[in-house]
Amino acid sequence: MAKHSSHILELAKRGAAVRFRELTNELDLLLRAFPDLHDAFDADELPVSFIVRRDARRAGASAVTRPKAMSAAAKRAVSQRMKTHWAERRAGHKT
Repeated sequence: MAKHSSHILELAKRGAAVRFRELTNELDLLLRAFPDLHDAFDADELPVSFIVRRDARRAGASAVTRPKAMSAAAKRAVSQRMKTHWAERRAGHKT
């Protein structure tokens, strides 16, 4: 095998990593478009990065965080602060 410079090998490695990501993204798109393909192959054949990304998406989807609901008093307080803020802004622009 011919010896290549470390620069060429590094570029080849980067190119392979990019192509690998493209393929895993394409696989992900195909599986979303055709859910019945999930049973078409063994889960052990999937690349590790695909499995990790898939599981991370599932975990993120189930852990939806919502802001706490504001009480009526808190809403009134925010409303009053914003009215004061905008009144001051309008007064500053009229000079």
